[in-house]
This record gives sequence, C-alpha cells and structure tokens, in this order.
Amino acid sequence: MAVKIRLSRKGTKKRPFYRIVAADVEAPRDGKYIENLGTYNPMVEPNAVTLKEDRIKYWLTEGAKTSDTVKSIFKKQGLSMNPV
Repeated sequence: MAVKIRLSRKGTKKRPFYRIVAADVEAPRDGKYIENLGTYNPMVEPNAVTLKEDRIKYWLTEGAKTSDTVKSIFKKQGLSMNPV
C-alpha cells in the first residue's frame, strides 16, 4: 500500500479547515485515512499549523510521499523532509 501525506478538508462553505493526514493514495480526499498528523487553518492570520513531528518523521521513514501543499507547509514550519 502506497501512503501519501496530504490535506483532508473539513469546515464549512467558505471557511476551510484542513487535517494533515497519512492516507492510502487511492483513498478519496475526504475519505478514510490511516492517521491524523496535524491541522492547518488558513483562515487566521498567521496561518495556524499544528504538527505531530514524531509521527510525520515515522511516515517519511516508511516511504510516504507528501503532496506539494503539505511539503510547503512543512518547509514553512522548518520541518526537515529528510526522514533520518
């Protein structure tokens, strides 16, 4: 099973709130996921981000890929993309 770290949209119309999740690449965007790794709220200034860094590093060592948006969030938070 290939795993991808990506965003899952929550919240209401015009008020998005996202979970950062580890999910199977074939699962739908807002469908079943393996583990919740954090949150991202773009509606506040500055954008609110919470991350479970230890679990993110675990999934990266297991070979999980990140979406482009999640990669940029990690970069802004200073999280290294190197799994080791």
